[in-house]
Amino acid sequence: MTIEPAPCEIPPEPAGIQRWLMLLLAAACGLIAANIYYVQPLTGPISASLGLPSQAAGLIATMPQAGYGIGLLLVVPLGDIVENRRLSIAILCIAALALIAAAAAAHASTFLAAGLFIGLGSVTVQMLVLYAAHLAHPAARGRVVGHVTSGLMLGIMLARPLAGFITDAMSWRAVFIISAAVMATLAIVLRIALPPRQPARGAGYGALIASMWPLIRRTPILRRRTFYQTCLFAAFSLFWTTVPLLLADRFHLSQTGIALFALAGAASVFAAPIAGRIADRGQDRPATGLAMLAVAACFLLSGLDLPTSKAGIAILALAAILLGAGVTGHAVLGQRAIFSLDANLRGRLNGLFMATYFAGGAAGSVAGTWSYAHGGWALLSWTGLALPLLALAGYCTERQPAPASAGKA
Repeated sequence: MTIEPAPCEIPPEPAGIQRWLMLLLAAACGLIAANIYYVQPLTGPISASLGLPSQAAGLIATMPQAGYGIGLLLVVPLGDIVENRRLSIAILCIAALALIAAAAAAHASTFLAAGLFIGLGSVTVQMLVLYAAHLAHPAARGRVVGHVTSGLMLGIMLARPLAGFITDAMSWRAVFIISAAVMATLAIVLRIALPPRQPARGAGYGALIASMWPLIRRTPILRRRTFYQTCLFAAFSLFWTTVPLLLADRFHLSQTGIALFALAGAASVFAAPIAGRIADRGQDRPATGLAMLAVAACFLLSGLDLPTSKAGIAILALAAILLGAGVTGHAVLGQRAIFSLDANLRGRLNGLFMATYFAGGAAGSVAGTWSYAHGGWALLSWTGLALPLLALAGYCTERQPAPASAGKA
């Protein structure tokens, strides 16, 4: 037995969620997702301030990601059995308290523990994406998820340069103080703005978690979409982990220049709502192939013998935009596909989807660092190109669905 989505007709306009609420959810997702990435450019100042040895400094960026991964598997599925607004706000409050603890930390161990809970609390973004999917009209779900996801991706892309600018102007502790205040305010706003949503009553927490593995076995759409997005997000992480090194080594950019380059890459977030609209029109299959080709084109472009001038930086920026557009676009296509399944399973399906491709991103970061250290940017480009090509190979084996069972993989 497999889980399949039901076909639906496309209304002329999105229904089921007001535009202001959709924009609020998009902004909230961006602000919350940024919490995981603020620490990445601040590893040096934080480790120096807290006396963390250089060989352990990588834990500063790792702990929020580890907490986020744990939350995806153990917290996000609760959205299938716990009232969604109450759950979202409770987890967001955990993030706010953890941010305060990080800002006040006097010892490295305290900061690392706070980082774990910052990541755990930040899984609120996935609950809000689910919230948007539940509120959206079924035939406008792709558009709504696309708009909310664009906010999430914008937060990820802007977090690093914003953290650098705040630290230069004040201190690294100010980054966490400001974000804690934003999270507390956001919790109040969401408490007022979001309507309550009580999912259907189901089994207890243990049975909920135990049901996740069978979901993978009987949901081919989940397996395929997770595989594709894991390959693409690994390529994304591989690129963004190492491109600052290339910009500093070959183009001699300062930290401010690298931050501005990251801002240019943020232009790709506009692919999310476009992908959602395409999926709502039933064109998700060609859009999937196009997303993979965009990621492949990134590494073909960036692997060229780039001139060490503004032209070379411009080509690299174009490659970054193609990469972000492909990865963001497919994330929306993937979530739209799994959200078309049983509404009572969305928390678990989304938790599995996100946790798996998030792990792929961690693997991509490791592969990027290794490739750049052993073969420079040339080896990194070939490694990066292999990932979307692997996804394309899987995509080419996907059978065309019959009209009566759209979405079957």
